[in-house]
Formats: sequence, C-alpha cells, structure tokens
Amino acid sequence: MTHVTSMLETYPKDMGSVDKDKLAACIAACFECAQTCTACADACLAEDMVAELTSCIRKNLDCADVCAATGNVLSRLTGNNAEVTRTLLEACRTACKVCGDECAGHAGEHEHCRVCAEACRRCEQACADLLASLG
Repeated sequence: MTHVTSMLETYPKDMGSVDKDKLAACIAACFECAQTCTACADACLAEDMVAELTSCIRKNLDCADVCAATGNVLSRLTGNNAEVTRTLLEACRTACKVCGDECAGHAGEHEHCRVCAEACRRCEQACADLLASLG
C-alpha cells in the first residue's frame, strides 16, 4: 500500500463514487511524472548539445508544473470541484502527450528522455483512466 492509498483510506468523509484505486494511481503518476520531467530538464541542461534541447527542456518544465498542480488538486478531496478536476486532468493528459512525444524523439540519443517519455505515457494513461471513471 502506498502513502497515497493510505491517505485516501483515512479520509473521514464519504468519497462518493470516485474509484479510489484510479484516483491513487493518478495522483502517484502525476507526482512521479513531475519529478521525472524536472530531472529530465536538468539532464538536458547538462548535455553538450543543450541548445538543440531547448524545446524539450521547456516541454519538460511545463509538464512538470501541470502534473504537480494536478496531483495537488486531486489530493484535496474536500469541496471537490468536478469541472476543475476534469479540466486539469485533460490539461495534464495534453502536457504529458506533448512532452512524451518530444522526449521520445530524443530517446535514441538520451536515456533520460526515454525514461521521461515512459513516465509521461504512464501519467497520460492514468489521467485518461480517472477521467473515464468519473463519467
């Protein structure tokens, strides 16, 4: 059991019809992706060909910020705003797709981009799964 799951299990109110497993998976994927994208941006900055990676760095940092914000909002269950939650999940999916595609293009040359692309794909899917479960 992860800390995310443990915290959801200790929530003192009824969470309604929210799928706790999908919610926990999405929160974890968002925070993992935020960290991975931040680390990938830093690794890109350490590459000799940094000028060729500026687009990747920007997409990494944008994705990291969107994922962190999404994870934070999903973690706050009191007074949940369904419209904002759905909008953030869609934005997170988009940011992860864009960043994942960019990193996948560099994956053959840079291992950190391969790892980042995988994290982006996992987060994109976790957001899609949670969105689908929300109806």
